[in-house]
Amino acid sequence: MITVTIERNTDDRHIAAFAVEGHAKYAKPGKDIVCAGVSAVTVGTVNAIEQLAGLELPASMKNGWLQSEIPVLEDALVNEKVQLLLESMIVMVETIAGSYGKFVEVREQNRS
Repeated sequence: MITVTIERNTDDRHIAAFAVEGHAKYAKPGKDIVCAGVSAVTVGTVNAIEQLAGLELPASMKNGWLQSEIPVLEDALVNEKVQLLLESMIVMVETIAGSYGKFVEVREQNRS
């Protein structure tokens, strides 16, 4: 199962970090449309933030694992773009989970 964990700041509800872990095991490696979909959405979001907001996220990626901490941004416009792209990522991953719930779980938690 793929688990997507979204961590939000308790004060302003902004996304502070996210992590994607695991494998869907919907199909054989190379033919797993669920893994491919989640990977495309999450890695694509990191790439979109870099290209559209001009921010290189501190992200770590390995086989079956992607994690990023979202830095505190002084520029309100850049912060707004980053948060919108991240919220869009959540909508897309939740859409995949809606169709393939046995293989994808989305969790949200508050940062302590």
